[in-house]
Amino acid sequence: MDNSAIRMGVDIGGTFTDVVIEVEGQQFSTKVLTTYIAPENAIIDGMHQVCIKANISPADIGQIIHGTTLATNALIERRGAKTALITTEGFRDVIEMRTESRFEQYDLNLTLPEPLIQRQSRFTISERVDATGSVLINLDRAEVEAVADEIKFAGYDSIAVGLIHSYLNPNHERLVREVLAEKLPGVMVSLSSEVSPQMREYERFNTVVANAYIKPLMKSYLGRLKGRLEDEGTDCSIFLMHSGGGIISIESAAEFPVRLVESGPAGGAVFAANIAARYGLDKVLSFDMGGTTAKICLIKNQTPKTSRVFEVARTYRFKKGSGMPISIPVIDMVEIGAGGGSLAHIDSMRQIRVGPESAGSEPGPACYGQGGDKPAVTDADLVLGRLDPDNFAGGSIQLHADSSADALVNVLGKPLNMDAQTAAFGLAEVVDENMANAARVHAVENGEDLSEYTMIAFGGAAPLHAGRLCEKLGVDRLLVPTGAGVGSAIGFLRAPFSFEANRSVYMKLSDFKPKMIQQLLTELQNEATGFVRSCDPASDIKSEFKVYMRYTGQGWEIPIYLTAEQAMAPDAATFLELFETDYAYLFGRTVDGMDVEITVWSVNATTPTEHVPQISLATDAGAATSVDRRALFDPALAAVTDAQVVLRDEIIEGQTVQGPAVVTEDETTIIVPSSRQVTAQPDGTIDMTTKGARA
Repeated sequence: MDNSAIRMGVDIGGTFTDVVIEVEGQQFSTKVLTTYIAPENAIIDGMHQVCIKANISPADIGQIIHGTTLATNALIERRGAKTALITTEGFRDVIEMRTESRFEQYDLNLTLPEPLIQRQSRFTISERVDATGSVLINLDRAEVEAVADEIKFAGYDSIAVGLIHSYLNPNHERLVREVLAEKLPGVMVSLSSEVSPQMREYERFNTVVANAYIKPLMKSYLGRLKGRLEDEGTDCSIFLMHSGGGIISIESAAEFPVRLVESGPAGGAVFAANIAARYGLDKVLSFDMGGTTAKICLIKNQTPKTSRVFEVARTYRFKKGSGMPISIPVIDMVEIGAGGGSLAHIDSMRQIRVGPESAGSEPGPACYGQGGDKPAVTDADLVLGRLDPDNFAGGSIQLHADSSADALVNVLGKPLNMDAQTAAFGLAEVVDENMANAARVHAVENGEDLSEYTMIAFGGAAPLHAGRLCEKLGVDRLLVPTGAGVGSAIGFLRAPFSFEANRSVYMKLSDFKPKMIQQLLTELQNEATGFVRSCDPASDIKSEFKVYMRYTGQGWEIPIYLTAEQAMAPDAATFLELFETDYAYLFGRTVDGMDVEITVWSVNATTPTEHVPQISLATDAGAATSVDRRALFDPALAAVTDAQVVLRDEIIEGQTVQGPAVVTEDETTIIVPSSRQVTAQPDGTIDMTTKGARA
């Protein structure tokens, strides 16, 4: 067998580690509990399990694509290296002062998140570059050497360098690195001009600090993983999924680990985009719900929406503005602290609240029987009849319904005078409404009407909740693809090799410089292409051009996409027309007589995406055979119903199942509400629609 065709996708989540192997078009997958102390242990365990299923040995694997929440978790839990920041004199406190915006305007006791590194770990040097890139104050090498001596004496493991306007002129940052390499050999250094060469010093400084903070941890982990795999006989190429939805080399990932933040959810969005292409859908809402969080993403024209800034570690229940901004290319999604392991409690107003705290895999929800005594979403799902306690995760984890009921009654039921089932109903409705509300807001912010969208659900917990979510959002169609329980890991195997290069160069359309633009975009194209070529020397590489534009005086920009011809033969009138078209689509109008400015230029180099042939929908083949009946609580009816239980593996193409029903498989369970029906499509996808509505 040609082992170059055998690929493995690995997704480390907050609760489960998902492993998928693809062999000659067939997929074999498993879920194992994440091992926090040494995450590579879960990968090795999962790899052996899927190799046995696929009847191959670890040595047969030709390529591994890996995504992980380790970088995100290190930032959230403040488990990074001892890190120093070197910055321009006068800008020492930028990462603490933030932007001075109040994300909760009327909260008199507002507490801002602490910066990643404290003031005593921030050092300054007297140099200055202006907003055009010209040097105002030259850098004194002797001063840098003195700072290096201080850092060496204090014993820092990693150093972030963020100088003012270095995105336009990186020479001073490079000189600082040169001195540090001489004085502190072995200490890791991150430059803001390489990590995030964009304007807005708070976002840029915070991003380079985050990169430096997690760099030793991630470099150590990736080195251990490579070593463990080699010990198992798996000596193949390892690539990492990055937050923008593409794949980079393990060396690039170790150098720029901040790009791995949100890599797991990005894989899920790629997975959903692949399914959207298979079904010819141009408007898709992807819904990814795992053990710790739920993620929602808009996918238009089979392409996930992207952004260049996002937040991690929000401290006010995931409220925008309360976290750490990371200024890198990222798939734009809303993340809610609502996964299978999210814990419920009663707040001061005697209301049920869920998350963002999670039971994770250690100890896990109460039903895992590992000592958890607080009710999680999984506990509510079990009590409501959505889960089979004897066949959870393919029977590998025995669930204890009595423990779930006790936790629900003790934490929610007694304070609110509810029995276990009512408490479970309340918990589930709070979770589902939180997710529905987040989806509504995200759609409105992007000028979209969700009633025109199809939902694609994946992740271990999403199919349990997606049907109810569709009822709340007025979405008539839901697709649950095969492998939904390990969707992100499958998405890694569908992602192209890609890298996006960004740079801030301020320019007004009234002062448009075509030759300068052509040179800038060519440089960015060469930079991005070089990264991709290091991963895949043979494939064709295409470039996607994008500029961020706004009216003069506005605080934020919108992305404008250019064709290769528009980028290489830039014209001010064309740029203005493209900007006004998109601006009017988003905001309903343009602003007459106002100059327009460009702040950021971007080129994304990518290998061609996999060609996905469209499927023909199945013809009606009658009702599927049920294997059992189960008492299932239907939230829309607020009552227990008698639901049929159907095995997904036994549903034949074209067969239908009328709700209320439970469709079970090893990695997840699909709940079909009373208002819905499902049809098995030729590729094994479960196609859920409103009764009486056409797909």
